[in-house]
Amino acid sequence: MHHRFWPSGVPHALRVPQVPLGHFVEVAAQRYPDKAAIIYGGASLSYTQLQQQVDAVSAYLQQRLGVQHGDRVLLISQNCPQFVVAFLAILQVGAAAVPVNPMSTAPELRYFIEDSGASVAIVAQELLDTALACTAQDGTPGLQALLVHAYSDALPAGRDAAADVLPDVVTASRLPLTHPACQAFQQALDAPLTFQPVAVSPDDLCVLPYTSGTTGHPKGCMHTHRTVLASNIGSQQWRSLHAESVFLCVAPLFHMLGMQNGMNMPLTLGATIVMMPRWNPAVAIQLIERHRVSVWTAPPAMVIDFFAQPQALQHDLSSLSLLSGGGAAMPEAVATMLAERFGLYYNEAYGLTETAAFLHANPLTRGKRQCLGIPTQSVESRIVDPVTMAELPQGEVGELVTGGEQVMRGYWRNEAANRDAFFERDGKRFFRTGDLASVDEDGYFFLRDRLKRMIAVSGYKVWPAEVESALYEHPAIHEACIIGLEDAQKGEQVKALVVLKPASVGAVSPQDIIDWSRQRMAVYKAPRVVEIVDKLPKSATGKIMWRELQEAERRAHTHNGVAGSP
Repeated sequence: MHHRFWPSGVPHALRVPQVPLGHFVEVAAQRYPDKAAIIYGGASLSYTQLQQQVDAVSAYLQQRLGVQHGDRVLLISQNCPQFVVAFLAILQVGAAAVPVNPMSTAPELRYFIEDSGASVAIVAQELLDTALACTAQDGTPGLQALLVHAYSDALPAGRDAAADVLPDVVTASRLPLTHPACQAFQQALDAPLTFQPVAVSPDDLCVLPYTSGTTGHPKGCMHTHRTVLASNIGSQQWRSLHAESVFLCVAPLFHMLGMQNGMNMPLTLGATIVMMPRWNPAVAIQLIERHRVSVWTAPPAMVIDFFAQPQALQHDLSSLSLLSGGGAAMPEAVATMLAERFGLYYNEAYGLTETAAFLHANPLTRGKRQCLGIPTQSVESRIVDPVTMAELPQGEVGELVTGGEQVMRGYWRNEAANRDAFFERDGKRFFRTGDLASVDEDGYFFLRDRLKRMIAVSGYKVWPAEVESALYEHPAIHEACIIGLEDAQKGEQVKALVVLKPASVGAVSPQDIIDWSRQRMAVYKAPRVVEIVDKLPKSATGKIMWRELQEAERRAHTHNGVAGSP
């Protein structure tokens, strides 16, 4: 029934190009050799220069670091041109990129290394100490080689510091490398090597992003060149994007939202990327005006922050024609303000790491607010009973299950998780999203609740079981339960309710636990609030009743009328 509102000119079925992702950059270098592929900190990297750098790093990976077809290579960096070059080089040698959140701690990073089997990492220099803690030692598995880049190497010589406000970590000079496992990224660019072409299939593993789950152990999502391109090409068609589009890239590239919308999509189009290393709303306003940015994909919190700036009304933002995103609903008041003051419509969409981002979207001219949209090209989604998997009638709430070309091939080396995540019905393979939703009379999907226990912090998924598992390593903690706090800016924050061991009562404070947590897990996962309690409610079978605690927190929030996070 949703086809009644289908975007004009968009095919119902998706035809995925039978080529690897890097093919599009090679073609763009031939079509638009002098065109800016990436603008960063005042520097412009053309498509010809981009492909030359990709070839140089590919040759170095291949001939100096021994990376072969089928290997996995870690990529640990904030947004920068080197991230793009490294990503494309990894793919060009037939390997798969393992993008890692730069906020990851050494124990988290070690898990990614051991689970993926990666022995080589490309890492930004400010993150080098964390990576070095995960090098192979005394026969233990770990990183064998690290290719290290300094963000400042991508900046123009004689840069006017007043023209572009950049973080100190970006302008910092390249540091000498003393560890024997480390080699400089610039050294790879300058090496007199010739890349030896490798046959890369569309069905080869392309990227292995990790997503956590209810078990507490992150799982690698196996995306091939085909699944990544399916999401990418589908979004281009849906939103009428083209080679002359100019994209603002500020969402983190290690995350599928940023990787697909800020990097892969513009590169496959031969478009221009205006890249920010870190979010700064005042700088974003200037960049949109200066470079005539036309496309920006961002979570609602970032968009709200941007348009809350007084400068937004004082600069020419008329080039901005498409605002899109997901991860949380855009508040009605903000959507109305965007339409009335700026003539902009926020195109809400829905996707997951497991679907390479783009899955559902609202038609540009027939959207509904705070809505997941409709299934896009070649996507079939249903609402089912989460126990029986039987399809439910219109209007009833059930689990959203989906199938499409962009759905991952499965979880990396985790057949138990695959059995839980996939099922077949009517000869089709469906993925269980874990989200509870309903469908209205027009075929539009609306998120109602979560089947799985999950907290969303600034667009990042936090799985309570993972945080609880880490907290149990604290010597003073007897029991722990993680719940979500509502937060006006970040959506939610993490709260821990803990029972201390008798000997630690009065000796360990909530702040002690917060500080300890931040040393062992990414800052967005670490509890923002810790409450020490005498006991936690339990069921007859001895399980901690987390839902009861979560509901009590929500009632308290509603009663107080304030956000739960300080």
